[in-house]
This record gives sequence, structure tokens and C-alpha cells, in this order.
Amino acid sequence: MGATVFSDVVCELGEGPAYDPDSGRLFWFDIVNRKLLEKAWPNGGPNGGPDGATVVHDLPVMGSAIAVIDAQRQLLVTETGLHIRDAKTGRLTLHKALEQELPNNRSNDSRVHPSGAFWIGTMPKDEAGPSGAIYWYFKGEVRTLFTGIGIPNSICFSPDGRIAYFIDTGTKSLKRVDVDPANGLPTGDPKEFVRGGSDGWIDGSVCDAEGVVWNAKWGGARVDAYSPDGNLVKSVPVPAHQSSCPAFVGPDASRIVVTSARKGMDAAQRAADPDGGKTFLLDIAVKGRFEPKVAL
Repeated sequence: MGATVFSDVVCELGEGPAYDPDSGRLFWFDIVNRKLLEKAWPNGGPNGGPDGATVVHDLPVMGSAIAVIDAQRQLLVTETGLHIRDAKTGRLTLHKALEQELPNNRSNDSRVHPSGAFWIGTMPKDEAGPSGAIYWYFKGEVRTLFTGIGIPNSICFSPDGRIAYFIDTGTKSLKRVDVDPANGLPTGDPKEFVRGGSDGWIDGSVCDAEGVVWNAKWGGARVDAYSPDGNLVKSVPVPAHQSSCPAFVGPDASRIVVTSARKGMDAAQRAADPDGGKTFLLDIAVKGRFEPKVAL
């Protein structure tokens, strides 16, 4: 049990994978190089499988997350705010500015709640200090949920929309908080769900149809799975030291891809991690679920 290469395009900071079941395409980002990547998922092999080329789009700003609005439009989370992207032409239109007073911040981990609300994480570009935050966007409205964040990660939601997960990675404390299933707003205070160890950092996560949280372990070369009560139930090795974020893919959301990164590595570390920065397909089947459309 392990992982195989889904895309051999090397990202400096691969992040934010999201699968669109209507188009059958996976989208993800190389944040620091301002790239949006996409790859189709045709019905190859007995269970379906990846094939074809990875398409790389240049972005004018750093982007980190993407959500589907409808067949014609997507919503990108970027360092300057939320941009509507024309799915056909790639044209970006600013929809909602964020943190204009903090030009040294950028967006990071973000995910759509089952209601269509979007939780959006921001952080300092130099990763120094807690100037980041987690915001809630829903039907044109933005609210600040949590401040004093260094590196927001692991934003994901239980399938019934009643629990949200997130972490400020430097704290190594993955939190869970009760939320309103109708709009994704917190209804209680965050509590610790999982305490990370010394063998890496809790990075991006996604929650499957059974409430299992799948987490990419940055510096740990693996994806860990935690049961709804916080117990580690599975670990799947990834052939890249800095695995960064998972997503469900395929026509029935039964597979997991995970991005990775080479950011911060010197020449020797990169040579020792030849697949670092590539995107991988885990060699297991899961009970995943598709990302909701964002409520614009």
C-alpha cells in the first residue's frame, strides 16, 4: 500500500486540490509560482484512472484554493481576495477583496462547507508571526471566524456539516468545532481533536463520507486517517517528504490524490526527495464525497 504519481509536474508548493465531478477534472495550485494546474480523469483501467497531460495555467496572483460555482464559473481564493474565474477562458474578475491592509499576507488552505459556505485561511507570506485568519464567506457575506493564525490548514467538514476541523500548523493541535449545518458558522468553541507528534506537521485534510479525516503529514511523507473520535486508523506512505493536501477524485470519489512540495529544501534535500513537488494517487479505495458548490 502506497502511492503512485498522478502528475509528474513538479510544484514548488503544491496545494489546494479539488475535483470537479461534472467536468471530471482535478484542479490544484503551485502557490508560490502562481500556477493553477488541472488534469482530467477518464475511465481508464478497471476502476477508472488518471490519464493525459497536466495543463498548467499562469495566474497573475498567488492562488491556493478553488471551488465550483456552476458549469461556467469557478471561485478562486488568492492573495488579494476571491476571484471569479471563467472556466472556459481562464479570465479572472475580482469578486470580494480580502486583507487589502495586509499586503504581506496570502491565502492558504480553504474548503467549502456542505451548505455552500467557504472557509478561507490566510497567512503571512514569510511564515513569521500570527497575522493570518480564517474567514467565512457565504452568499456574498464575509465574516472573520478566527484570528492570530500563523499557518491555517486542515480545513474540512463532517459529511453532515455539523463539525469543522482546522489547525494553525505550528501549534500541532488539530481542532474541531461544532458548526451550524445550515450555514457553516461555529456554534461552540474549538477543542483539540488530534495532537500532532514530532515526525512532521499536520497539513491539509479532507473528511470522507464516514467522517474519517484524511490528513497529509508535511515532513512525514504520508497521509494519516483519523476516525471521528480522533484515533489513528491508517497511514499511507507517499513518495515525497513534504506531502501537503489530499482530495477525493474519480467518478465515485473513491480515490485520494495528495499534493506535495519542495519549498524550503536545499539542493541536497531535493536530490534525496526526487519526487518532491509531484502529485500522487493513493493506492487504496475510500468512501469519499464530492466537494459542494460554493454559494455565491
